Amino acid sequence: MKLLVTGGAGYIGSVVTAELLKAGHEVIIFDNLSRGHRRALPEAATLIVGDVADRESLNLLFKSHPIDAVLHFAALIEVAESMKVPELYYRNNSAGTLTLLEAMLAAGVTKFVFSSTAALYGNPERTPIQEEDKLAPANPYGDSKFLVERMLGWMHEIHGLRYASLRYFNASGAARPDLGEDHSPESHLIPLILKVARGQRPNISIFGTDYSTPDGSCVRDYIHVLDLASAHMLALEALSQSSRLIYNLGTGTGFSVREVIDVARRVTGHPIPAVECSRRPGDPSTLVASSDKIQKELGWKPTHSDLERVVSDAWEWHRRHPNGFDDRR
Repeated sequence: MKLLVTGGAGYIGSVVTAELLKAGHEVIIFDNLSRGHRRALPEAATLIVGDVADRESLNLLFKSHPIDAVLHFAALIEVAESMKVPELYYRNNSAGTLTLLEAMLAAGVTKFVFSSTAALYGNPERTPIQEEDKLAPANPYGDSKFLVERMLGWMHEIHGLRYASLRYFNASGAARPDLGEDHSPESHLIPLILKVARGQRPNISIFGTDYSTPDGSCVRDYIHVLDLASAHMLALEALSQSSRLIYNLGTGTGFSVREVIDVARRVTGHPIPAVECSRRPGDPSTLVASSDKIQKELGWKPTHSDLERVVSDAWEWHRRHPNGFDDRR
């Protein structure tokens, strides 16, 4: 297939692109490079620099290239930032996706794989979270994705859009020693911990020590980026037979911030000092997703997501690339 990957220069998008190319697909990447990296792109992919909010650029792209399906990763993802400038998240994540969907449908492209988030569930009523559970985002980031899922439902009903929405969080690890996670600013736990091990930060902050968890710190479900990539590919294939798919992606097992720090200490051999801080606004106590549905229906298995494997792969990337892709503009 000829595929469009928006946000394909970013962390997850670049890994999915590499796997799609490996599977024999032709891939066009559409990315504004505001937070992505040219050096993360496989040579076989075609890069078009542009923004999903630019309808004219999208119209030209779809007119110039016969696209079979779109995989959409272009989004802002920082919860803390969304609590400070929510308008940025609604403009980029919600309105930008609407512009993309309008351009797609106008061009007759009706297959769409959406990189959603388990942040849709907010403070969940049960753990592990299941797809039918209540959606009540606790921050503008999650809400901006929730609005997109509502759009997708109506586009499916009214225009026949075939879509898969994949809800996950805490993408982690590295696909290869030369293809890993590089955000600026970095806010994800595992890369921040490894920066401490590299001597690039004095300590790691534990935001909140009084949550209703075994050790008082937040609990999250960490999933390897290669497992996320395989799920996206399976969902894309399934849209040939199914018209609407909604899946959680997770391991079903959560680890606290303190537990992740302890694993990183073992993997790296460094002490990694930790400092206890107050809670951050918008952080739920526990987020662990059940992936039983996608495992049963599509045969997906998270085969790389053992926490020690996740941290080890991330450590190899950060050890070899202490400055990330080093292509800041």
